[in-house]
Amino acid sequence: MNNPKEDDTPVLITEAAPSFEEQHAARKRKYITMMMLRFPCIILALIFSGTWWLALGFLLLSIPLPWAAVLIANDRPPKKAERVSRYRRRQGELSAHAVERSEHTVIEG
Repeated sequence: MNNPKEDDTPVLITEAAPSFEEQHAARKRKYITMMMLRFPCIILALIFSGTWWLALGFLLLSIPLPWAAVLIANDRPPKKAERVSRYRRRQGELSAHAVERSEHTVIEG
């Protein structure tokens, strides 16, 4: 007999977060890409050294690239906000854990 609880078919999780390794690899790719953009800026500044304003523009463009690359590489995806469902009982309703109300007789000695 086949028990439905012992089914070996995998469960599809569509909203699962990527693994740490996948996130880390994606951040490394972004960092390397941005740092590789710095080299053409410096080379173009050397090529256009005769036109000082263009060479200065390429140099100024290459200055914030390492800072931006580090910020983007260290940024991880935000954690999912989980809404906590809290049960609030209505006025006058007894909860399942509440002690039943009953009259107690007090014997004074």
